[in-house]
Amino acid sequence: MVEHSGLDIMCLNKYCHSSSSSSSSEQEKKIFTKLKLSLSGDYPRKNAEILSGQYGANLLLIGAALMLAIANHGPSVQEEHLLSFVTGLMILQLIWMMWYILVRDRRKNTRTERDVHATTCWIRGGLTLLALLSLIMDAFRIGYYVGYQSCVSAVLGVYPVIHATHTIAQVYFLWFHIKDVIKSFETFERFGVIHAVFTNLLLWSNGVMSEAEHFLNNHMRRLSALGYRNLTIDHSEPSCNCTTSTCSMFSSTLSYLYPFNIEYHIFVSAMLFVMWKNIGRTIDLSSNQKRLTTKTQGLTLGPILGLLALASTIGILVVYITNVEQSLQTRQSAISMFYIYGIVMLVFMCSAGASGLLIYRADHMPLDTSKNPSRQLDTELLFGSSVGSWLMSWCSIVAVVGTNSTPPYRWTNLIYSLLIVLEKYVQNLFIIESLYRQQEGGKREDPELPASPKIFSVTSSLAPPYNGIINRAYETPDRTCVTMENEHEENGQVYGGPRKPSEVPLPVGNKIVEAPNIKRQILKNIAVFLIMCNISLWILPAFGCRPQYDNGLEQETYGFSIWTTVLNFAVPLNLFYRMHAVASLFEVFRRV
Repeated sequence: MVEHSGLDIMCLNKYCHSSSSSSSSEQEKKIFTKLKLSLSGDYPRKNAEILSGQYGANLLLIGAALMLAIANHGPSVQEEHLLSFVTGLMILQLIWMMWYILVRDRRKNTRTERDVHATTCWIRGGLTLLALLSLIMDAFRIGYYVGYQSCVSAVLGVYPVIHATHTIAQVYFLWFHIKDVIKSFETFERFGVIHAVFTNLLLWSNGVMSEAEHFLNNHMRRLSALGYRNLTIDHSEPSCNCTTSTCSMFSSTLSYLYPFNIEYHIFVSAMLFVMWKNIGRTIDLSSNQKRLTTKTQGLTLGPILGLLALASTIGILVVYITNVEQSLQTRQSAISMFYIYGIVMLVFMCSAGASGLLIYRADHMPLDTSKNPSRQLDTELLFGSSVGSWLMSWCSIVAVVGTNSTPPYRWTNLIYSLLIVLEKYVQNLFIIESLYRQQEGGKREDPELPASPKIFSVTSSLAPPYNGIINRAYETPDRTCVTMENEHEENGQVYGGPRKPSEVPLPVGNKIVEAPNIKRQILKNIAVFLIMCNISLWILPAFGCRPQYDNGLEQETYGFSIWTTVLNFAVPLNLFYRMHAVASLFEVFRRV
């Protein structure tokens, strides 16, 4: 705003003709003004977005090039080179975050606009929990480095220290500054925010690659134990002996913490991207209001069925992992059990989502078309991350139809893959329609009701709403004019007189008594049930239950290398979809 006001003053100065100024000075002023306007006009908002976006994309591509070279296990590019590059990016982000926090602290008397839709407390609380698990993983990496420090690069010890510092600083930034709408130093801040976005994306990609490599090595060990030959297993252990007795424990535990670290970085990058989109944005005050507290009355069937699904998921995970490495018959039974479980789960999820859509079709409410970058990003991420599991499902369908093998799980695999496609169709429609529907009570406000506190709101919650002067004689012409009498009380001046009976529920204490809404209760139960189901379907592949590797049908059709490449692309997107669907469904639960 400061930069724009400066330009406006220069524009006004063109019309301030002083009698003492000469024609040459006036000409110089005009030339200077035109030059300044042309220089500032070269970098409008769209150009700044494009420039910063290209900068971030090239950062990610540099990291991707390093990761591809490392995946080849050649001698020229090692893991230390990638970690050095990522460490440098994290240090640059730390410097920018410190600069941003210091500048905001110096301007603490200046009101900063905030986008209340950018994030919620529960999302930041969940990210804080994921950050704590990432810090535990950093501690294990430091312990692993201490045990092998005589024969490994120092970068393996510096990286977890910088990553832990980066995680702590970033969580602080998310809690106190992620809702800021930046209006000063816009171009510079745009580069800083997009640098943070792509740094987290690169950390996510590095975690995905490490986790995929670990799982692929375990899969090839299983195939070797079953009698397959010509499989190269990468042994990444250092060449020296560990100086402590905990190195193997640290190494094996890291694989269980990878999923949490991966989800942490991808969610942070999404939140920072919303902040980047908000730079220079004009906030619509009518839609930038905090919602009322979520009510949980009537929640019975949804949580019960969701907990039942979660408990059965844990049982399936334990049985699958213990039986998949056994004999061929036991292995086939474990895979068949997984597909039957998945079919039942997906049928219930499709039925729940379809029921929610039918309720919306029966209740005609207009859509909320106000600009909301956070909601728009949620929609785009749902569609984008669905591509991974859709690709995996259609590859499985082609393999099942075209194969000559007849394992006991052949047709259950086909039904499961078709239901995966259908379930994402229905769930995406349910989430998007829920997020874009106007809330029923959104426009119904009464100044006589106590105002709900607006935290982080641009509008002041202390000023009473002004609705103009009401002519009660005109409103009720059959009655005489109402005399307004002033009654002085301890709290100030109030008006006494007959009032129109309120049609809204009257407050009792601090709560408003409302008649139970059956449709809302059903939608809330559906949202809770789908939340628990998506958590269940995230747990299974995140902790090693991936029958796409073990059933052999797709590998027979596409070959080992092609199918492994498809899975390395599709599985991380599927994991992100499930966790993002959980976040979106919780927002649906709060909005209903």
